[in-house]
Amino acid sequence: MTLLCDKEISDLAINQNMINPFTPKIVREEGGRKILSYGLGSYGYDIRLSPSQCLVFGRIDVGETDPKNFNQDILRPVELLKDERGEYFLIPPYGYCLGVAEERLELPDNVTVVAMGKSSYARTGIIANITPAEAGWCGHLTLEISNATPLFNRIYANEGIIQLLFYKGNPCDTTYHNRQGKYQDQAKEVVTCKV
Repeated sequence: MTLLCDKEISDLAINQNMINPFTPKIVREEGGRKILSYGLGSYGYDIRLSPSQCLVFGRIDVGETDPKNFNQDILRPVELLKDERGEYFLIPPYGYCLGVAEERLELPDNVTVVAMGKSSYARTGIIANITPAEAGWCGHLTLEISNATPLFNRIYANEGIIQLLFYKGNPCDTTYHNRQGKYQDQAKEVVTCKV
C-alpha cells in the first residue's frame, strides 16, 4: 500500500470525483476570519463538519447502547450556535456525538481512506475516532467525536475537523460497493449502527 500525495489525491478528486466539493489547497481563513483548516494538504485532505446535524448521546436514563439493537432515543440534537468566531456545536463535558462530513467521497476500487482527528482539536480534548472507508465506498462520512474533558468544548461547522489519509493498493477481489456494504452511499445525515 502507498500513501497518496497531494498530486495523486487532486487527480482522483478532479478526474474521478473522489471528493465533492473539492478544495485544491489548504484554507485557513475565510472572510477575514481564521478558521480550522480544510482542503488538500501534502499527504491528506481535511474535511469539514457539516452544520446540518450533530447528535449527542444524551439520555443516560435509557441505560445502555447496543450496536446490534441501537436505540435512536438515546440521541438528541445539538443546537448550532454562532458568534464572531463562527458557527459551532457545543459538546458537553465527557460528551460523545455523531456529526456528518460536508464533503461526499467516492472511493476508487483500489483506494481506502483512514479518517483521523486534527491536532488542533486533539489539543483541546476533542478526539475523533480513527475509522476506515474501504475501496469502492461512497457517501458522506458519519463522524464520531468525543469530548475527553470536564469542560464544554466547541466543534466548528464548515471548518476542518478530520484529516483523511488515502492509501492505494492492488485492486481487491471484492470492493465495499461490490459486497453491498451496509454503510454504502450514506446521505448527508448521521447514520447510526447497522447490523
